[in-house]
Amino acid sequence: MGLDDKDKLNRIEELKSKLFNKNYKIRVEHHESFPHFQQRDVVDSWENKEEKEHNSSNKFSMETSFFKKFFIFSIIFFVLSLGYASYIYFVKGNTVSNDNIDISLLSNAFTAGGEEYPLLLEIVNRNNLPLELVDLIVEYPKSSQDSLSQDNEHIRISLGTIPAGGIKNENIKIVLFGEQGSTRQIKISLEYRVEGSNAIFIKDKLSEVYINSTPIDLSINAPVEISQNQDITLDVKAILNSTKSVSKMLIKVDYPIGFQFIKATPAPSSGNNVWDIGDIAPGAERNISIFGKMLDVYDGEEKIFRVWSGSQSTTDKTVIGVIFNSSEHLVLIKKSSIQAKLLINGVYEREFAVDTKTSIQGEIQWVNNLDTKINDLEVRAKISGNAVNRKTISSSKGFYDSAQDLIIWNKNSDQKFLEINPGDSGSLSFSLSPLSLFSASSGIIISPTINVDVYISGRQIQNGSAILELSNSESKTIKIISDVGFLAKGFYSSGHFTNTGPIPPKVGQKTTYTIVWSLSNTSNNISKTKISSILPDWVKFVGTSYPDTEDLVYNTNTREVTWDIGTLPKGAGITGEDKEVSFQIEFIPSLSQINTTPIIINSAILTGHDDFANVDIRVTKPALGTHLLSDTGFSYSMGRVIE
Repeated sequence: MGLDDKDKLNRIEELKSKLFNKNYKIRVEHHESFPHFQQRDVVDSWENKEEKEHNSSNKFSMETSFFKKFFIFSIIFFVLSLGYASYIYFVKGNTVSNDNIDISLLSNAFTAGGEEYPLLLEIVNRNNLPLELVDLIVEYPKSSQDSLSQDNEHIRISLGTIPAGGIKNENIKIVLFGEQGSTRQIKISLEYRVEGSNAIFIKDKLSEVYINSTPIDLSINAPVEISQNQDITLDVKAILNSTKSVSKMLIKVDYPIGFQFIKATPAPSSGNNVWDIGDIAPGAERNISIFGKMLDVYDGEEKIFRVWSGSQSTTDKTVIGVIFNSSEHLVLIKKSSIQAKLLINGVYEREFAVDTKTSIQGEIQWVNNLDTKINDLEVRAKISGNAVNRKTISSSKGFYDSAQDLIIWNKNSDQKFLEINPGDSGSLSFSLSPLSLFSASSGIIISPTINVDVYISGRQIQNGSAILELSNSESKTIKIISDVGFLAKGFYSSGHFTNTGPIPPKVGQKTTYTIVWSLSNTSNNISKTKISSILPDWVKFVGTSYPDTEDLVYNTNTREVTWDIGTLPKGAGITGEDKEVSFQIEFIPSLSQINTTPIIINSAILTGHDDFANVDIRVTKPALGTHLLSDTGFSYSMGRVIE
């Protein structure tokens, strides 16, 4: 037996003696708290048992704390839930929400355009409070526009009070317009108040109604393809589908750029595109034929004609107030088989303006656009108008037939025209001059015009024997600018004023002169007419003019004299009243001007606009000096400054 074994045996014996000894007192220790468990090297089993009891005690304490916290959280959650439920019941239940207001459209989803449409509405208040001072507003397009805009029809109906849970029905009759197959928007609004508040609340609803027919059927019969400069006819037909008559009907046609209106049957009632077709009975039909020409268009372009129908505006009889229907027609521009392009003075435009002193040079550029030959090509140019000087018409190769006013180019004048190969082209020329716009025998030519109409034709052989006639045309209008006469004259011994001072003018002494501007005009009204000139530094504007009814002013800062005529009428100074103004100026010569004839007024410039030819005009007259050529008996020496 080792020492360790003996030691253990002695301890056991000692423990037994203490256990059975009556005088032995057991010492009990009380602990306020348990220390943290620390792992120790324990060799006996009694100490392991105490460790397990200690761990169990800690675990029980942790589980008790968790259930306590969970219980407290449950109580808080219950209190919050109870508060929310009370808010919903007592507070929320006494408010009004738009979500609890239903607006239902009970009518058909379609209607006939121009007919009465019964708008059946049902309003349901699912709130716990009544809706007070309720107004129903119905808004819809006035004409055939697709959607709502600023210019709409408005209907307002007072509904009074809608109680909680109440239902209100309304039947409103409206009229919608539009093309067949289109839809129109209707906006339904509910304005209301609630008890205890002055605020206005609004509930909106948008609905769409399908237009299954229109009061006016519009149709356009016209070509779908045309060539440049080709004539075109549009046949417009309008039929009333409505069961009720329509009064004061208008039809309007919008033309595309490049269309030249020539005439229409019946004639337009306003401009060249508005027709007043009056009152129409159910089933009645109206027809309009429009004739024109497509100019300044190019191959591949698409041109759209638009036709509108509707009732006359109450404020303007030429404007559609309520549009019933509209339609459009698309025309494709294609390259012509043969083409003749007319240029005037080297310019290709629809209209031209020249004055009487300008010769007119015409050039016709022709081309074969086919991939086959053209036989017997012929080009004709017809010259017409009230301003043509027929004696001046000439052509280098063509023949001018004065009986028909035709210049003709064909195989007789050029053998090349017998057969034109694909893609071949060429040019032909001619010239002429305008007539004088006034003569003593014939008087004034009003609205002077020269028209040139070019026709080109040829034959195309198809399938070896069949012959196809080809043709095309081009027209130009040349407007002649009115002859405006402008004279600027200076006087000393004559005129409306008595002039004073030495003649010839003397250094340091004052001499006055009268300046006269006079105008004449032939064929066309000239608007915005004005004459202006600037005085030299050594000349002073006296301040008198005649007649005093004319608008003549002097600007002291710019030294400019301006005569604002306004409109210079045709015939002024020829067959009508003279147009003239006079004013007085003052000249004091200087030593540096001795033996000269100084300028007393600079060049005068006339500007205006020819309303018929649609061009601006400008006429300039040179400066006037002290040598007064217009004054009778005035010699050159009388204008030289002396000392």
